[in-house]
Amino acid sequence: MSFTPPSASVALRPLLDTRYKVETPEGIDLTLRPAGVVPRALAFAIDLMIRGVLLGVLFTVLAVLGQFGMGLGTILLFLVTWWYMVLFEVLNQGRSPGKQLMGLRVIHDDGTPVGWAASLTRNLLRFVDILPFGYTLGILTCLNHPAFKRLGDIAAGTLVVYRDNTPVTPELPHAEPLRAPFSMSLDEQRAVLGFAERAQGLSSARRQELASLIAEPLNVPAAQAEEQIHGIARGLLGPT
Repeated sequence: MSFTPPSASVALRPLLDTRYKVETPEGIDLTLRPAGVVPRALAFAIDLMIRGVLLGVLFTVLAVLGQFGMGLGTILLFLVTWWYMVLFEVLNQGRSPGKQLMGLRVIHDDGTPVGWAASLTRNLLRFVDILPFGYTLGILTCLNHPAFKRLGDIAAGTLVVYRDNTPVTPELPHAEPLRAPFSMSLDEQRAVLGFAERAQGLSSARRQELASLIAEPLNVPAAQAEEQIHGIARGLLGPT
């Protein structure tokens, strides 16, 4: 299922699952995965526990100062309640500790990092989302919005998405770099590199079966084809 963000160009191609597609001003397509109610609720619960522990420690320490300590504690309660999320979201790439543990982050609808104004808006409007109790209104809004937005996100133009991990380049098997015995097209080069990258995930029998298919063009026995392919892949990849 795909849907159109309010302030960004969106591809019209239908997708098999929920994705949020935006096009940056540089013409780069971004595919984002909006986070649903459950992971967001778990992230909020983690942040709530952290704030509770932090405030408990602060009030315990300030209690020895009497009324002055209680007054100072009231100010700290306000700051922790309203600025905890904002500071982490703006200064930590949209991630509070709870969101970071759940692999989530807050961004603008156009995919850019969340700013002060947007973060303040979405967090100040929590008092609306919490109505009439237990975030009932916020949960209902999330369940009825294609990008799982609560009212604070709608007003601020923000989106909570999964933070995709940085792809890891597969390690090629160790082999002496070789030059291919014939001219290879781009697709053939990609096929050789793909075989070498996937080699560790294939059984020995399957690797030999696939390698034997091009043993003849390589002018080597089928038993040596796999090692030859790894060498050609190393040669194509160049020094790393």
